[in-house]
Amino acid sequence: QVQLAESGGGSVQAGGSLRLSCAASGRTFSRSAMGWFREAPGKEREIVAAISRSGGVTYYADSVKGRFTISRDNAKLAVYLQMNSLKPEDTAVYYCAADLFGITIATMPSQINYWGQGTQVTVSS
Repeated sequence: QVQLAESGGGSVQAGGSLRLSCAASGRTFSRSAMGWFREAPGKEREIVAAISRSGGVTYYADSVKGRFTISRDNAKLAVYLQMNSLKPEDTAVYYCAADLFGITIATMPSQINYWGQGTQVTVSS
């Protein structure tokens, strides 16, 4: 099993930055593809960024390309999302997600085996 705990959410003004962290437990972390998803009120959960087991492959939604960076540290059992140039439309609950034994990247909610509890990000104009 993998347990995930997000931190780092909060409220910022447009143009600001936040860094989300996800602490994982379990010996399978390094064999899991990881991702960050978000869910805004009235909208479906969507992929923000994803990263492969080794960190060598990453994926970004078009809406965040050039502004967000996903990374992971397998030794620390952690995955991060650096968010710069935040916009009001980035406001959502952000979820850390694990695709256990995923051999590529996971960009669909249906690929996810484990979810964190979510952390709120609010960007004001």
